[in-house]
Amino acid sequence: MSNVKVAVVFYSMGGTNYQLAQWAAEGAKEAGAEVKVVKVQELAPQSVIDSNEVWKATVDATKDVPVASSEDIEWADAIIFSVPTRFGTMPSQMKQFIDLQGGLWATGKTVNKVVSAMTSAQNPHGGQEATLLSLYTSMMHWGAIIATPGYTDPVLFGAGGNPYGTSVTVGQDGKMIEDVQGAVKHQAKRTVTVAEWVKKGNQ
Repeated sequence: MSNVKVAVVFYSMGGTNYQLAQWAAEGAKEAGAEVKVVKVQELAPQSVIDSNEVWKATVDATKDVPVASSEDIEWADAIIFSVPTRFGTMPSQMKQFIDLQGGLWATGKTVNKVVSAMTSAQNPHGGQEATLLSLYTSMMHWGAIIATPGYTDPVLFGAGGNPYGTSVTVGQDGKMIEDVQGAVKHQAKRTVTVAEWVKKGNQ
């Protein structure tokens, strides 16, 4: 059986979800997967980005990361999403990307993709769980198989114990409050394992 192919799809304004995506890629590779890290298309006007130093720095830091496409979703056996929360749901940039996959969905090419998601917010109750649930709702329509971390490893408790997906609180200084690197890697490895089961079952 060929290695599981994982697309790590992120949107990041302050750099947090770019870091989560990189940790997820490391975890998936450690589990033997072939990995692509891709970002969704930015929709904000350049003038707005330029007026925010942190946002501008993130755009510059990710300028060489490929923009996600339908081809990446079709290629992948598993998809790990990483997004900040925006008023308790995913950012418009990620929503547009998902909405643009109607062609894949209509031809059955999203069925049985194994998916998992991570998020961040500025406080522990800033919509982290709601954001993940809103993204997973779309995945149910895709016919995808949702692979949450649940409470499958003690490392999750040190990271805040979110069973829906790793979530992290980002302080006013822009730094992560919880230590989530281990939880992200565990979630990525679990996603790869579930994708391996599905891939073997489909052969």
